[in-house]
Amino acid sequence: MGRKAEQLYQDLTVIMTQIEDKDDPREALAIVQSRIREYRSAGWAVPDDLARVERHLMTEFMAESQGR
Repeated sequence: MGRKAEQLYQDLTVIMTQIEDKDDPREALAIVQSRIREYRSAGWAVPDDLARVERHLMTEFMAESQGR
């Protein structure tokens, strides 16, 4: 695994650990969206896994807000 790939893996591991501890999906979504903004402001591509996590959390948040 290259250095960049290893750093990305570590970054995603940290994010996933942070959001696993959250009971409220809005808090988890805020963490993920903040990291996505950091990637974009740095001019880096958003990792596919991080984008998938964002979509999953958005879906979960919307379902919860609709009482599902």
